[in-house]
Amino acid sequence: MKVLRYGRVAAVIAVGAIALTACGTDNATPGSSNNTGSSPAGASVTGTLTGIGASSQTSAMDAWKTKFAAANQGAQVQYSPDGSGAGRKALISGAAQFAGSDAYLKDDELTESKKVCGPDGAIDVPVYISPIAVAYNLKDVPELKLDAATTAKIFRGEIKTWNDPAIAALNSGVTLPSTTITAVHRSDNSGTTQNFTDYLAQAAPEVWKDKASGDWPSALGGENAKGTSGVVKQVTQTDGAITYADESAVGALGAASIKVGSEFVKISAEGASKAVELSKVADGRGPNDVAIKLDRTTTASGVYPVVLVSYQVFCSTYKDQKVVDLVKAFGNYVVSEQGQKDAVAAAKNAPLSASLTEKAKKAIDSIKVGS
Repeated sequence: MKVLRYGRVAAVIAVGAIALTACGTDNATPGSSNNTGSSPAGASVTGTLTGIGASSQTSAMDAWKTKFAAANQGAQVQYSPDGSGAGRKALISGAAQFAGSDAYLKDDELTESKKVCGPDGAIDVPVYISPIAVAYNLKDVPELKLDAATTAKIFRGEIKTWNDPAIAALNSGVTLPSTTITAVHRSDNSGTTQNFTDYLAQAAPEVWKDKASGDWPSALGGENAKGTSGVVKQVTQTDGAITYADESAVGALGAASIKVGSEFVKISAEGASKAVELSKVADGRGPNDVAIKLDRTTTASGVYPVVLVSYQVFCSTYKDQKVVDLVKAFGNYVVSEQGQKDAVAAAKNAPLSASLTEKAKKAIDSIKVGS
């Protein structure tokens, strides 16, 4: 089982409060923002960069932090995986210099970010693509097939046991136990929840009537736990439990194959990447914002539609050139070929495509000192 290091850095918020004045100063030294992708950073920078956000990025972030610090003596990145919603709030309030988020900024968040990030607000930069596992604990069922409607009914509590006829019809020849299903969802505002409920809302609208949201629908009730590690731990300890979580974190749990068109697609980074490639940049965003509107209803072969694009959300402007240099050096490393390879080795996610890398780099290179 892959082990995630979720030890929260208690000093992160305190450091952010000291280091920031409206995403302000740091002890960085100026450096070039360009990055060739041949090394963890193309600039020699120092200082501390503070981020808060998505727990899905934890494995990748551990690698990014280590490699970036090794290439830039005196530079470090602190990241607290408190959840996507917490990360966006921290950036908008000025308590962090960047946010990790599995959902791009909402329109009202984008407007609010202008108070800290200048007239163009914050920008969403994709850095990490990963499939979301519909992860389950059934020791005698090594393979499970689900479609969107059945998955929606399970998480709405309408299907209560594993041998329910709806599940059995999708799993011919498999002996399913009469074990009670325990559906576990995130208790915190979560980009993974946002993406999972977006999949259900798009692919099974006749069952999932709720809008996609980072907050689980309160009317549904059910078991819950905080963070990716929390839901995975609870499901691992509960026979018959099921949850949704970034694939990098599910360890020994089973992961259901998902029906797309007429086939069942096993979870894979390649399938997740295909889903993103068939999607488009969201409408109505700024020229340097790379928010992706995912299409969960495609029937294209090999696509795994339960996917998340995780972003690093930066200010479009900071008040200090030293901070700009540090942000751009780290951001350019993360989206570089080397940075993506480092993430894949740590988290087994899908790397950004060449076209998406180009868009991400353009966005990072646009970051500047505010007037």
